[in-house]
Amino acid sequence: MLKVEGLNQYYGGSHILRGISFEAPPGQVTALLGRNGAGKTTLLRALMGLVPVASGQVSFEGLDLTGAPPYRRAAAGIGYVPQGREIFPRLTLEENLLMGLASRPYGTPIPPRVFELFPMLAEMHGRRGGDLSGGQQQQLAIGRALAMGPRLLVLDEPTEGIQPSIIKDIERAIRTLAAEGTMAILLVEQYYDFSRSLADQYLVMQRGEIVKRGTGASMDRDGVKQMLAV
Repeated sequence: MLKVEGLNQYYGGSHILRGISFEAPPGQVTALLGRNGAGKTTLLRALMGLVPVASGQVSFEGLDLTGAPPYRRAAAGIGYVPQGREIFPRLTLEENLLMGLASRPYGTPIPPRVFELFPMLAEMHGRRGGDLSGGQQQQLAIGRALAMGPRLLVLDEPTEGIQPSIIKDIERAIRTLAAEGTMAILLVEQYYDFSRSLADQYLVMQRGEIVKRGTGASMDRDGVKQMLAV
């Protein structure tokens, strides 16, 4: 599904991403973990074409997207939920979801699946995004990414600042999507227990490099939690 090979990225003279290589297969959750400043968000921004890469390759379903702009990556089937959600606060919930269909033909309806996963989105479709709680905004951001019917869903810190009940709702939705077997999910997260409960495979980043990887079932045994401790 997603294949990253030898990715390097710089800010000025600083080498931020250092030879990153991994694959995210369909039907699995790939959890990317690391302390603050490890380069996780920069990696996601590079995958989405929001920052340029110096070398390496990003391919998706056999298509080389290394130099492609963000809109081409979205059109190829990559849905992105950025850290901080970045919904449109003055647009209604429904209008925010429709923005997720920008890469699809005009008139494409919001898939019912979005409302099945997050019933709140149907109940509050007329409310403005800025009037929602943080947890509701996160569900909206994920729903917006799902509206396009992505083959790869990229989630950056989806539990940040979210109340426990909604974290459980998000966990259930991610587990359901992965179990369907057609979508690859790349999850960047600092909440260890959330990642461990969902991960089929994990990657740990330190100082712009992947320093450890393995199966989700081996995270405790591999000492991943200790690697994330400050």
